[in-house]
Amino acid sequence: MIRYFVKINRPYRSRVLLFLSGMVSTIAMAQEKEKETLDTERVVIVKAYTPTISDAFKIKSIPLLNDSVTQKKKQIRYSIFSVPVASTYTPAKGRAANIDRPKPIDIYDNYATLGFGNFTSVLAEFYSNFQLNRSDNLGLYLHHNSSQGGIDEVQLDDKFYNSYVDLNYTSRTRNYTYGIEVGAEHQLYNWYGLPEIPVLDQEQIDAIDPQQNYYGVKLGGKLQFDNLYFKKASLRYRFFGDAEKSIEHHIIAKPTFEFEMGNSLITTNFIVDYLNGNFDRDLDPIAQVPNTYGVLNLGVNPSLVILRDNLTVNLGAAVYYSIDTENDDNDFFMYPKITASYRLLDESVIAYGGLEGELKQNTYRDAVQENPFVSPTLILEPTNTLYDAYVGLKGKISDVVSYNFRGSYISEDEKPLFVNNPATILPVKGFDYGNSFSYRYDDVTTLVGYAELNFEISNTFKLGTSAEYFSYDNEDEQEAWNLPEVKASILLDYQINKQWFMGAQLFYVGERKDIDNTVFTLPALPEATITLDSYFDANVNLGYRLNDQLSFFVKGNNLVGENYQRWVNFPVQGIQVLGGMTYKFDY
Repeated sequence: MIRYFVKINRPYRSRVLLFLSGMVSTIAMAQEKEKETLDTERVVIVKAYTPTISDAFKIKSIPLLNDSVTQKKKQIRYSIFSVPVASTYTPAKGRAANIDRPKPIDIYDNYATLGFGNFTSVLAEFYSNFQLNRSDNLGLYLHHNSSQGGIDEVQLDDKFYNSYVDLNYTSRTRNYTYGIEVGAEHQLYNWYGLPEIPVLDQEQIDAIDPQQNYYGVKLGGKLQFDNLYFKKASLRYRFFGDAEKSIEHHIIAKPTFEFEMGNSLITTNFIVDYLNGNFDRDLDPIAQVPNTYGVLNLGVNPSLVILRDNLTVNLGAAVYYSIDTENDDNDFFMYPKITASYRLLDESVIAYGGLEGELKQNTYRDAVQENPFVSPTLILEPTNTLYDAYVGLKGKISDVVSYNFRGSYISEDEKPLFVNNPATILPVKGFDYGNSFSYRYDDVTTLVGYAELNFEISNTFKLGTSAEYFSYDNEDEQEAWNLPEVKASILLDYQINKQWFMGAQLFYVGERKDIDNTVFTLPALPEATITLDSYFDANVNLGYRLNDQLSFFVKGNNLVGENYQRWVNFPVQGIQVLGGMTYKFDY
């Protein structure tokens, strides 16, 4: 049985009682009427108690508080009674700790190096930088390296000189920077690689003059603006000649325009490359025909650099118009210039790739720098690099190790290859005895694999290694003459302590092939070839720093001691040891 209790507030009791009395009277009247028609009957209904839960609704209105008594919060105040206490402790005053400042490194604007070694070799260098004022400076650099020769079993003089001087002036202002450079060079080499020629006796060999002198002068200038669309420009003129009356003039001008478009950078390079020269004769000493050449290459290279978060893309192209001024043979060339890099894992893994082409002008001076034993009878023409397609990965494995792996596929038309010249029937000059080299051009495709690892173990110890593999496919020639299939190197730099330091350079070059001119072959048969052995060259230097200005060094080159042949019939010097000192100073 459930009972309900209702609590009614006093102000409403009179109204509730009046309402209840009215209800009671109404029910009594209804019962009286029912008595007249219905019989009295008792009905008992039995049912189990089944409570239910009805839906609840949130009261939307907030009831008003009508309490007659409202209590206010009592304000509480806190107070502290301070009582002086006598203390016998006196704290010591703080004092800043002493910091040992490292002694600043003295940087000197000038230095001089002088060294002497076996084979009567001399090394001399001098560098000086003059700070004329806050914006202008003048630099001077002198270099000399020579040896009086002395290679075993060499029948001709094998001494050499290599000297050059560079002078440069640079001025920086608020809006632009300009510079001027002037230089001169002198090189002396000998065509000492005489093959075995049975018809020559010792008297005839002694009468051969194998000496060759090269001379060169350069003059150049550069100009760079900070806030103009005309960003920079460079101009360089180089004269090169030799003791055999060879003359070459080479002029290169490159203006560059650059402006931004949104988040992209647009750059346009213009190229003017002019080469003109002549040799006293061609390869045939009997005909005595002068060999004159002249090429003008005009090019334009627009590019668009796009930067998007971790992606960098350079979209460009190069267009050249080449004019052969001697043979009236003009050509038009177009190349892609597309590169891209994407950071896969910040600095840890960076993927990169590219598709690039180029028109390269071959010069007499470039040939001499790569092979000083060339004959002054070269045929010079541009190399058309159709494309160089490459992909690779580079980055850092840790703070110590970094890497770079790349694969390339290169297609080149008219690629110059060095070949050994045959001995002439009636030699006239010192290079007509089969002891010089010339160019042969061929269309070559090259597959290249490259790997590089660098270890920066500490600030005082660094180690770098690299290796390259080449696979050549020639169109006309039998071989890719004098080009190796494998190259590898190891470079080491170690600061032992404050005084001692050392370095090492180790090189390995695989086998190369050249033409064997000592074997007679018919024109219809393949030419006889000779294989040059691979070689390993170890160079080590050790130094002692007496103070900030004076240091001593010892250098050892080709420490393996092998008289390997870099070029056919041209063995190199054996173990070479050179010692000297370097002095730094200021005026």
